[in-house]
Parts: sequence; structure tokens; C-alpha cells
Amino acid sequence: MTPDTPLDRLDDDDYPAYTMGRAAEMLGTTPAFLRALGEARVITPLRSEGGHRRYSRYQLRIAARAREMVDQGTSIEAACRIIILEDQLEEARRMNDELRRDGAGATGDNPGSARPAR
Repeated sequence: MTPDTPLDRLDDDDYPAYTMGRAAEMLGTTPAFLRALGEARVITPLRSEGGHRRYSRYQLRIAARAREMVDQGTSIEAACRIIILEDQLEEARRMNDELRRDGAGATGDNPGSARPAR
């Protein structure tokens, strides 16, 4: 769903509202750190018409998580891999829950076909 007015974008976590400089300032990091996250494909900033990187609040939360891990001594490569794996796990869980809900509706109509709980 696309925001109807410019003010609706204020609530959109995916709207690329922050420049690289502002994002780095908010996270207390450097633009190089944000570029490294982009190169690792943990976040993919959108580009303005002038070609400048723009970050969303959602991307800033991911970058903050990576920064937290790096500050605790994890290499940036490992932090990026962990974040990617966490994201994949969350997506798999979401899909699994969805399939369970769909399957429960299909078997709920026929009590004889329900599988025993494990």
C-alpha cells in the first residue's frame, strides 16, 4: 500500500527518508560502515534522483543491530551473516506459521483426518 499524502510517509518504516550522513550520525557510526553493510547486502539503500543513498527506519534498525554486534567484538562480516541468517529464520517461521494456519483450516473440517499432536 502506497502512502496517500506526504505526511503518511512519516509512519512508513520503509520510506527512504535519511541521507547517508544523517543515518551515520543517528547511529554514531561512519558512512564507510553503512557502505560496508550495503556491500554485504544486509541493507540496500535506495538512491535519490541525484544518486545519493537514502535509508529507511527499518534499514537503520538493521544497521543499529550490526553496529551493536561489531561493538561487542564481532567482525562486520560475521555480524552481516548473522543478521542475514536471522532474517531468513524469521521468514521461514512466518511461512511455517502461515502454512500451519492454512493446514488447520483444511483439516478442521474433517475431524477424522486430523493428525495427532507430537
